Amino acid sequence: MTTQPVHNETVSGNATTTTPSATARKVGYVLSGLFVVFMLFDGIIHILNLQTVKDASAELGLPDSLALTAGVVQLICLALYVIPRTSILGAILLTGYLGGAVLTNLRAEQPLLSTTLFAVYTGIVMWAGLYLRDEKVREIIPVRRA
Repeated sequence: MTTQPVHNETVSGNATTTTPSATARKVGYVLSGLFVVFMLFDGIIHILNLQTVKDASAELGLPDSLALTAGVVQLICLALYVIPRTSILGAILLTGYLGGAVLTNLRAEQPLLSTTLFAVYTGIVMWAGLYLRDEKVREIIPVRRA
């Protein structure tokens, strides 16, 4: 009886790429799932232009009319993230979207740690989930050996 290795390593220079273990994939799917649920909720409330969105937009100095566009763009990028063949493209586009959120909050002088950097925290969860579940992302962003 032979046993299968938990993961395979590929070494290139001083970088190591590993195939995700079953546990890493599960954690990756959980993180990605949490990210998707949050972004789906946020995109939908923007499309519906609920009062909370109107209030937040006013506080940020944005017109209400941008809520629909922002929600549609967000959901399109999210759909690309959810589809395995386009997940990396979706993550890149969502990183840009989240970067815009950081800049908008900075411009409106929102609290740094709780509000402005929330989009950064969200992006970290998004990329961590994708990294843990996708071998191709590990190839693009290898972990370097000390």
